[in-house]
Amino acid sequence: MRKSLCLFFGALTIAGVVAMTIPGQIAVAADLEAGQKRAKTCTACHGKSGLSRMPLSPSLAGQPVQYLEKTMRDYRTGKREDPRMGIIARDLSDADIKNLAAWFASLKVGIIAGGS
Repeated sequence: MRKSLCLFFGALTIAGVVAMTIPGQIAVAADLEAGQKRAKTCTACHGKSGLSRMPLSPSLAGQPVQYLEKTMRDYRTGKREDPRMGIIARDLSDADIKNLAAWFASLKVGIIAGGS
């Protein structure tokens, strides 16, 4: 039993983990591959690896899934405003948002050692 539990938990990936449910909604597992494909639209402002080089566009790599999902939903509904994000987010489905959030959250942000 212990070995099978270790194998089970060891095989889990972000795509296989079911998110906590929002009251009244069914939890759906995110699809990292779909998130990566959908994120191609985001790279112009948020960077190819989720690390922005534009001062007014935040880096998304490594951000918490819940934060990314809420932010995209808020842009979609107009609760949060940005001319570019409003246009992009209005066409995102709930699945798109979940997949994009999982993709960007899965990206690792490294620390560069060095200095004087």
